[in-house]
Amino acid sequence: MATQKKNGWVVNKTGSGPVSSQSAIDAFVRRVRSAPAEVPAGRPGRLLFGMDATASRESSWDRACQIQGEMFSETATLGGLSVQLAYYRGFGEFKSSDWLTDTQKLLRVMTGVFCLGGQTQIGRLLSHVISETRKERIQAVVFVGDAFEEDIDAVCHQAGELGVLGVPVFIFHEGGDPMARRTFEQIARLTKGACCPFDGNSAQQLRDLLAAVAVYAAGGRRALQDFSARRGGAALQLTHRFGK
Repeated sequence: MATQKKNGWVVNKTGSGPVSSQSAIDAFVRRVRSAPAEVPAGRPGRLLFGMDATASRESSWDRACQIQGEMFSETATLGGLSVQLAYYRGFGEFKSSDWLTDTQKLLRVMTGVFCLGGQTQIGRLLSHVISETRKERIQAVVFVGDAFEEDIDAVCHQAGELGVLGVPVFIFHEGGDPMARRTFEQIARLTKGACCPFDGNSAQQLRDLLAAVAVYAAGGRRALQDFSARRGGAALQLTHRFGK
C-alpha cells in the first residue's frame, strides 16, 4: 500500500482511492470516542508522555518540547493534569520522571535531556506504563517516536495488556519508516488509541491534537467537547460528531 503526505497527514492509496485528511481525523475521533477516560473526582488526570530520545530524533526534540509545553495550558480549570515523562536512549538507558502537575517543572526535565544513539525500547516503555497504571489509573499515553527495532509480537502483546487495562496510547510518528508506522498503528489499535504523523509542516494541528488529548485525560469526553468548541480548527474537527 503506497502512502504520501498531505497537510501533515499520511494518505494511504489503495484501489478505492486515497484516504483523505478528513478521514484520518474521523478515525482519530472514533478512537477517542471509544477510549474509556474516567477521571477520579477531585484528582488530576494522569498522562504519561513517552519519548524516543535516540540520536535520530535530536533535530526534532526541541520542537516536541515546545509543543508539549503548550498542550497542558487548557487543563488547569479541569482539576489539572499530572504528567510523567518517560524516555529511552543510549545503551539500554530508560528513565522516568516523578508525576508532575507543574508544566514548568516538566519543561525543565525535558530540556535537560539530550539525545543519545541507541536502539528503541518501546516494549520497555509499555511495560512501565502497565506497572504504573496498576498502581494508579493512567487516563492516556502520548508517545513520540520515529523508529521500531524490536519484536513486534512481544510489543503488541504488551499493547493488548494496556487495552485490557483501558489505557489508550496516542502515537505521533515522525518520519516515514514503514515498519515503525505499521507497528505504531497496531499499538494504537490494540489500545484503542490513535496514530498520527508528527510533522513540522502541521505544527498548529499537532498542538491542537496534543492539547485535545491532554484535556481528554484531565476531564474526560465532556471536557474535550467543550475544549473543541472553544478552540475550533483541528480540535473541533476531531470532535464535531463526538456527542452523536
